Amino acid sequence: MTQTSETAAVEEPPAGGRRPGRRRFHRAWSVAAVTFVTIIGAAAFRSVPGLFIDPLHAEFGWSRGTIGAAVSVNLALYGLTAPFAAALMDRYGIRRVVAAALTVIALGSGLTVWMTAAWQLLLCWGLLVGLGSGSMALAFAATVTNRWFTERRGLVTGILTAASASGQLIFLPVLSWIVTTHDWRPAAVTVALAALAVVPFVWLLLHDHPADVGEKPYGAEKFVPRPAPVPGAARRAVTVLSSVVRTGPFWLLAGTFAICGASTNGLIQTHFVPASHDHGMPVTTAASLLAVIGVFDVVGTIASGWFTDRYDARRLLAVYYALRGVSLLFLPLLMAPGVHPPMLFFIVFYGLDWVATVPPTLALCREHYGDDSPIVFGWVLAAHQVGAAVIAFAAGAARDAFGSYDVVWQASGALCAAAALMALVIRRRPRGEPAVAG
Repeated sequence: MTQTSETAAVEEPPAGGRRPGRRRFHRAWSVAAVTFVTIIGAAAFRSVPGLFIDPLHAEFGWSRGTIGAAVSVNLALYGLTAPFAAALMDRYGIRRVVAAALTVIALGSGLTVWMTAAWQLLLCWGLLVGLGSGSMALAFAATVTNRWFTERRGLVTGILTAASASGQLIFLPVLSWIVTTHDWRPAAVTVALAALAVVPFVWLLLHDHPADVGEKPYGAEKFVPRPAPVPGAARRAVTVLSSVVRTGPFWLLAGTFAICGASTNGLIQTHFVPASHDHGMPVTTAASLLAVIGVFDVVGTIASGWFTDRYDARRLLAVYYALRGVSLLFLPLLMAPGVHPPMLFFIVFYGLDWVATVPPTLALCREHYGDDSPIVFGWVLAAHQVGAAVIAFAAGAARDAFGSYDVVWQASGALCAAAALMALVIRRRPRGEPAVAG
């Protein structure tokens, strides 16, 4: 098990180090800023799936279910890679893993411009981009937060989670304009270049551990030496999973987060643009509405991090899921060729709620699983992405079968109501009870 500030704190820095003095600006914030920019650069790929469904259908004649299957592979690997990536960061360092992940994303996105068959979409967009993006998943943010901060973790988690929404805000209008004005291929190249552009920042500025620069974690009372590399990354990830699957909180957190993924990445992010287009809304307008979701996602996620530092994470999750479910039940009534106030209200609300679930979910992972919480959160995130993958495929298949998305919106609303109830029954860990360790 990896040492943390709770188990490895010592009075003096290691030989050759220095005792850090008090500063007005802590280096942890600059690391968080680099992490924020890195996630923004990698977020371009998250803007693409919904924009590519209609162009790929028109050019190659592939069904929406076939395209949705490639998106499903991408989303599933995004989640299933996360716990192993968290363990790899403990073994090889954050910088190396993230730089390699960005390169794989660029390779997968760039190769799509030459594809002519559906299996190539599965290989490039599903496998390569899925593996690369999984290593850039929220487990990356969790690892940075756990290493560099002992205070303000909820706030920092909210800020780093919001980075993905900021990337969507930046790239979605641009990519939708490129797809509409030119073609989907230049948009794919743009994603590849955006990922590559961040690699130098990661390599030069993203430090692996506070001890590397002679610092204490932000808010820590004592210096924390850099832990030794942890061998057997894959074995450790599986060992942690085998331990936590015997606990009730893990299944409740994984179940609620699976529904979170189904109702965000799998449904709205992938199918909102084509669903709106079915009702006569221009693609660029629908994409702009998704970008507005990104704007309010930043506000909602940072606010959720602030709330998580102060209020019961279980109740926060219950409120978030219940309100999301109600909004999805009303969405079929809001679809129209143009943008009207009720649709704007839905967009603003859904943005505020989009990944507001992340800070309280991560806080509950820390509460119950201690030092192993980044890897546990990686497995919870895997459930999130499996849920997203199932809905990404099922929604496309439902559109092919029924000619509309209405049944999918309603089913997702009901699932969110179930998630609200599940959140309320997650038990609180009694004070003094040790966290579960893998």
